[in-house]
Amino acid sequence: MDNFNTLDRIKELCEERNWSYYQLAKASGITYSTLSTMINKQNMPSLPTLLRLCQGFGISVTDFFEPEKNLSGLTEEQKQCLSLFTTLPEQEKQLAIAYMKGLAKQL
Repeated sequence: MDNFNTLDRIKELCEERNWSYYQLAKASGITYSTLSTMINKQNMPSLPTLLRLCQGFGISVTDFFEPEKNLSGLTEEQKQCLSLFTTLPEQEKQLAIAYMKGLAKQL
């Protein structure tokens, strides 16, 4: 975790999901002005703000700081599915789970 930059990680997670900062602010319950100021002025988020951002992204704090740790045992296909899944809004995540359960029953 040498040279870890919290703001760069936030930007990276937004890019992975094709989210604007407005979408992140809305998903995490943080005002857009707070998020924008934090990013533009290079202010590190407080712990409560970081926790809300992680919740908005749908990841744990561990996943935020060590993204590869939880993926080490997965195949490339599984990593791709998980990456796509995390970009979905909550309602669509539930639909994706229901769809995969339906597919699994066909086997």
